[in-house]
Amino acid sequence: MSEQCSRAGCRAAASWSVVWRNPRIHAEDRTKVWLACDEHRDFLLDYLTSRGFPAVVEAGVAAPRGGSS
Repeated sequence: MSEQCSRAGCRAAASWSVVWRNPRIHAEDRTKVWLACDEHRDFLLDYLTSRGFPAVVEAGVAAPRGGSS
């Protein structure tokens, strides 16, 4: 079973990882990963960056790392 997009209500298979952190509560080495389908990749990235959260998009579905969730 493939991983699903993290966008609310979306059941599409994820093909991107949006890796981010909240600098007010997360140390530099702590990141979170949201998964995204092609349609919602930019939406999720824009959502995070518009709130001042450092975020990058990586191709593929990333495994959790560095205290990620």
